[in-house]
Amino acid sequence: MRSDVETRGKAFAEKKNEVPRSRYILGLILIALLHCAATVTLPKLARSEEVLMIFGSPFPVSTFTGVLSSFNNLCMIMLVFFFKKPGFITALVLMLAQYPVMLTNIFARHIYTSLPGVFTNFLTIVVIILIYHRNSQIERFRKAEIEHLTEKEKATQKLFEQTVTALVNAVDAKDTYSHGHSLRVAEYSVKLAHRLNKNDDECRKIYYTALLHDIGKIGVPNQIINKKGRLDPEEYEVIKQHSVMGNSILSSIGEYPYLSIGAHYHHERFDGKGYPDGLKGNDIPEIARIISVADAYDAMSSKRSYRDIIPQQLVREEIVKGAGTQFDPIIAVEMLHMIDEDAEYRMKEKSAVSELAGRNELYCAEYRSDVSDGIQVTNIPVSIELKFAYNTTGEYKGGGPALVIFDSLDGRIHEEEKIKKELVYYEYGEVWLTGDVVNKGTRKVESNVRLHGTAPAFDNQALRTYRIKAVKCVDHLLVSVDDGEKTTDITFALPDSSRYVYLSLTGEYCDIYDVSISKAEKPVAEDYIPRIAEEISYIDGPVGDIPNLQVNGHRTAVTKGIKLKKDLSVCFHTMSLPTSRLIWHCPYLVIFSSKDGFVGGEDYREYALLRLDGEEQSVDGNADNRFDVKISEEFGGWDAWKEENKKGFDALVKFSRNGRVITTTAENLGITMNNVTTILDGAEDIYIALTGDQCALTDIRIS
Repeated sequence: MRSDVETRGKAFAEKKNEVPRSRYILGLILIALLHCAATVTLPKLARSEEVLMIFGSPFPVSTFTGVLSSFNNLCMIMLVFFFKKPGFITALVLMLAQYPVMLTNIFARHIYTSLPGVFTNFLTIVVIILIYHRNSQIERFRKAEIEHLTEKEKATQKLFEQTVTALVNAVDAKDTYSHGHSLRVAEYSVKLAHRLNKNDDECRKIYYTALLHDIGKIGVPNQIINKKGRLDPEEYEVIKQHSVMGNSILSSIGEYPYLSIGAHYHHERFDGKGYPDGLKGNDIPEIARIISVADAYDAMSSKRSYRDIIPQQLVREEIVKGAGTQFDPIIAVEMLHMIDEDAEYRMKEKSAVSELAGRNELYCAEYRSDVSDGIQVTNIPVSIELKFAYNTTGEYKGGGPALVIFDSLDGRIHEEEKIKKELVYYEYGEVWLTGDVVNKGTRKVESNVRLHGTAPAFDNQALRTYRIKAVKCVDHLLVSVDDGEKTTDITFALPDSSRYVYLSLTGEYCDIYDVSISKAEKPVAEDYIPRIAEEISYIDGPVGDIPNLQVNGHRTAVTKGIKLKKDLSVCFHTMSLPTSRLIWHCPYLVIFSSKDGFVGGEDYREYALLRLDGEEQSVDGNADNRFDVKISEEFGGWDAWKEENKKGFDALVKFSRNGRVITTTAENLGITMNNVTTILDGAEDIYIALTGDQCALTDIRIS
């Protein structure tokens, strides 16, 4: 972070060195005009024997020329001051400009009358040289002073940063499971601050305040800080004191009073149920409200003694649940936008990873004694190549490499039942690369073998190569295994189309080497995999004004556009699919324009995306959205809300248009949304459409 003094000093120096071009041009024009006039008139006036009547008294013309010349020289000197800091070229022009006047005076008829003017011109040149020299010295002194102040401030800033780093390292050294936590919280806090349009100085303060927010943990006993497992109530009361201790440590730094704010208030809650002071809403300093969201996010996206990193979708859900209760709702929304932009879940505690989501070599003894992280399979084909050799000695025991096909929120294989339930773990089956297929949770499996030619000669210790290709289309999965002799195509009919699919590499009595992964550039068509089972449908209910809609994933299906002229009401029955597990697995409302009236059509522009769980996602530049959501006493909590969505309920959404302004209102299960959309791009034909994530919409009626 750059210091304020350094920035201001540099700006000051640049301002001092800056001379507007217009001032140069104006000054040179004045000089040229003045000397052209002097060159023409002074010789004639100097030869004149006439007198002028000034204020009723005679005045010799030759004397008047001396006064005129002196006035001319005075103007020269004033121009030097006008330029503040004359450059070499400016000073040279000013000096050379004296010579026409001197020469015309010297060659005049009465030289004796011009001697005072010549002497005056000579003195003017001397004065200009002295002024230029003086200004140059002053400027050098100014530069030296600014450089000195800048260097001093740099040294002070470096000392400050080193001190802060030392304090943060002291906390990290004390808390085994918080290594890097303070730095990540500072980085997330600055990102949030930028999204909230904070200036550079405010962002710098937020960064260092967040970096030191946990400094009070220095005063907490080690046995509590590093306890493996959750804290009991007494221990929790002790660790709550770290906010008071942090405030005590940092409040003594008078030059940086803002540092103590984060340490003191980052555990306050927006609903007033936090600690240590129980502040509520905007009474909590904004810096602390920002740090609170960043701190909670990093706590969930980092490993702890009693759990692994929480999957990104569950982290997002907790932020949604905490908006307006634990967190400032405005800041929480910005964090949700950051999560949505982080599609690959890079905002988390870093760990050493290599190919194959963390593994490119596995050493398997008993089956699943070593497993890789999962590789997600979508409609974009993924290819895996690997080499393996059996690691048995003596009698051959069988085994070999295998693929476990599953679904889980964190994309990993789990064995513990409690974790399976929390992460909605579901296993479809196994594919042994040597030939066997095990079906555990699919509707149907079919295999087809295509021979290449002569079988390669392998013994049990030979290094073998396999090439695997996998792709998912709707509710079907195709896994192709090429061993050099043949290609085996295995088709799975999944339980339904809304589930995710991951492949994890493991094996039995084998070592797996040189794993490489690649993905195709484009998705395949929906009918790429020949069907072996009918698609399961959840939209067999009554049909309203437009066809029913089943949305198996995030916006994977959408209704046709409904043109919005003035007032419009849309009612429909919604039900989350059996695989839905998150708050935002619900219907969405899209406000848009396009030439053909379809989402994604020609000249498509999206103005608002509203979710029935109370979220709004705007598209920058096309519209201005003013979104408000209220939770009533009828709201039974998010778990109850999700259960009601699975049972199904009737929803009503009202739209009202007045020129470029569209008002949307919806109320469901205790959540009331109101959004005012102002169209900024001048589009006339505005449409609305229904979509969602893992939900079925039936009996859609428009009035």
